[in-house]
Amino acid sequence: MKGRYLLKRLLLMILTLWVLITLVFFLFRMVPADPTALFIGASLHPASQKLMMEMFGLDKPKIEQYYLFMKNLAKGEFGISIRTNQHVLDMFRGKIWNTLFMMGISMALALVLGVVIGTILAWKRGTAIDSGGIAIFLALRSAPDFWLGMILLVIFGFGLRWFPIGLMLTPGQVYTGFFDKYFSWDFAYHLVLPVFSMAMFYLATPMLVTRNSILDILHEDFIEMAHAKGLSSQRIMFRYALRNALLPVVTIAPLMLGFAIGGQVLLEKVFSWPGMGRELVEAVNSMDYPVVQAAFLFLGAIVVVGNFLADVLYSYLDPRVGVG
Repeated sequence: MKGRYLLKRLLLMILTLWVLITLVFFLFRMVPADPTALFIGASLHPASQKLMMEMFGLDKPKIEQYYLFMKNLAKGEFGISIRTNQHVLDMFRGKIWNTLFMMGISMALALVLGVVIGTILAWKRGTAIDSGGIAIFLALRSAPDFWLGMILLVIFGFGLRWFPIGLMLTPGQVYTGFFDKYFSWDFAYHLVLPVFSMAMFYLATPMLVTRNSILDILHEDFIEMAHAKGLSSQRIMFRYALRNALLPVVTIAPLMLGFAIGGQVLLEKVFSWPGMGRELVEAVNSMDYPVVQAAFLFLGAIVVVGNFLADVLYSYLDPRVGVG
């Protein structure tokens, strides 16, 4: 039964990706701005204008463009940038990993710290630690993540000079391979401020969900039985209550990932991080259809795949899901 459940979720993920691809393709062709204005001027010879339109496939009907787009997508081709005349996939090769590392580490840190702090607050419910912790992290959640990033830059970058004020690596550094680059101290040093900014902004959500879930579970019969067996409060909290409280956290994790993508775009601009977010902003400003489509598809696919992985993890934590 669990295998059938996972197969259904996999098929649903594929269907969702197809809907996402279709929406992205047609929505960006409904906007009033004309991308050809970037490279086709009124003074350009009509024959040259027609040739350039044919080169980018903009002379064909929308349905035919959609068919060609899907055909190329199946072969792993995302087109050529109107702005730079480069293959979109070549433009994104490094930037995809830059974004995934920054966003992935931020979300993992927010979830882990949120669960741990939420468990501690539930353990210390009704105390000053509980009230103070909720107030502090709700205040961080109320401030925009890019604003928090700018404050951290002013204090720790420009003021104390503890961390770099931007970029991903120190200019002039040369790295020979993937692991040499992304697992270097220099990369980790540049990663601290953007990761901390995003993690502190999203930490309040899993923290509150974990705290409230644990407080509800503490009234269950199996918790009373654990107390009757003489188990310590710490063991009951972290071994019994926490595992059951993780189910709602797994549910909200993909939603957090979806919201984080919007914040990622802004934070990459604040920290001059060479990722998908910065590339997306520049492409939108210049109406570069191929780049915008590819960026939205990559970022959207992250959310869709994240939802699928959450379903898989949920079925593992709660076997009743596969049976139901």
